Amino acid sequence: MSLPPLVEPAAELTVEEVRRYSRHLIIPDVGMDGQKRLKNAKVLCVGAGGLGSPALMYMAAAGVGTLGIVEFDTVDESNLQRQIIHGQSDIGRSKAESARDSVKEINPLVNVVLHEERLDNDNVMEIFSGYDLIVDGTDNFATRYLVNDAAVLLGKPYVWGSIYRFDGQASVFWAEHGPCYRCLYPEAPPPGMVPSCAEGGVLGVLCASIGSIQVNEAIKLLAGIGEPLVGRLMIYDALEMQYRSVKVRKDPNCALCGENPTVTELIDYESFCGVVSEEASAAALGSTITSKQLKEWIDNGEDIDIIDVREINEYEIVNIPGARLIPKNEFLMGNALQDLPQDKRIVLHCKTGVRSAEVLAVLKSAGFADAVHLGGGVIGWVNQIEPEKPVY
Repeated sequence: MSLPPLVEPAAELTVEEVRRYSRHLIIPDVGMDGQKRLKNAKVLCVGAGGLGSPALMYMAAAGVGTLGIVEFDTVDESNLQRQIIHGQSDIGRSKAESARDSVKEINPLVNVVLHEERLDNDNVMEIFSGYDLIVDGTDNFATRYLVNDAAVLLGKPYVWGSIYRFDGQASVFWAEHGPCYRCLYPEAPPPGMVPSCAEGGVLGVLCASIGSIQVNEAIKLLAGIGEPLVGRLMIYDALEMQYRSVKVRKDPNCALCGENPTVTELIDYESFCGVVSEEASAAALGSTITSKQLKEWIDNGEDIDIIDVREINEYEIVNIPGARLIPKNEFLMGNALQDLPQDKRIVLHCKTGVRSAEVLAVLKSAGFADAVHLGGGVIGWVNQIEPEKPVY
């Protein structure tokens, strides 16, 4: 559906702006009026990571007048494979500051506003209220639902994107004209069901593909041109090089934007999404060891069986000495239980401790009462015991 422009046009474009945006100005659908609207627009980008990087760079180049950046993290070397707004010299710097400097280098005419804080219930409404449009570049379900709910409660549209390995999705959620994120995903997936990019990986260039779609949709909304992805979900398969569009209808029973909403204010999103299941939390209680404890057990020759529940490609990057690989799914399917020793104490570990806690719950229910898991996973092991090894 075609929608009216989201913002009013600015009074004028300077001679410098006309020169800079000339390739936009000669497009009939954009023209002077559309570019003036972009100049007058205030867009907030949540995150300056994989999706936020291309989104911020192309919005800056397009001439969006004010760009807000919500980001609390620092630049890590592992970010550089996909987060192209940052460079080698930015490692250790604030991502928000690094992104601001890149934006200003691309277009010094853009006003950049930094929000160097974690987005949460206490600040989201105040931050969002100062912008016309939100571009969501988050990578966890709790923040996605927070962004959606705040946008709906404030009556603001937002452009959503998601990436994983070779697959990407994008849509525009605007409850006044179509569905919201909860209409598409009423409930968060069970903890551990959908791996994060940190666990499952992502093809770096996929970020550019989905991030550029988000910017395309933002420009259309701001200028009032074309047909935005309201009520449609764009799905991209980079391996097969296929795009397909799926209709998403507004759910009359949606808890947030339906006819009889039950969510009328912000909620506890960590609990709603369940970062770790209740079963895993209960299993880990009193059955979590530290890297130093594990090192002592190994050095003392304790009779233990160290099991790595990650995937084989992760195991090949870095592993704990003596650990054998049995991926998490083998436990969830029940295939691995018959091969576990009855005369040794089982020590589980994964990358950070989330997946191993889920497997620990399976083992506890199967009768392995003395099984434990490694808090902090292999990342904690490397940081505390073998710092010369790589992390990912």
